[in-house]
Amino acid sequence: MTVPETTDKRTTNDLREAAITHLRKKRELQVHLLAFVLVNLALNLIWWLTTPGGFYWPMFPLLGWGIGIVFHTWDVLVGSVPTENQVGAEMDRMYRRRTRDLRP
Repeated sequence: MTVPETTDKRTTNDLREAAITHLRKKRELQVHLLAFVLVNLALNLIWWLTTPGGFYWPMFPLLGWGIGIVFHTWDVLVGSVPTENQVGAEMDRMYRRRTRDLRP
């Protein structure tokens, strides 16, 4: 899908930046999922080789890290687009912090 030619350059640039940001977030999620799978496979292999019938301790990193995966996935797939009021409030807060930090 292409951007209609009737949109101004600013809107096109905003859409491009939003698309690039979303693609980066998706790529970061893919890397996070790959690390999760590889590390937990290694932990399960260690458990299986050392104490196959013993206490299943790999559940702790699986559950703990799994919670992080759920929130990361939620952020990428659902996320939220901030309203103009939220953007303005954040810009004001950042401006106040910068001017406060620049004072002698």
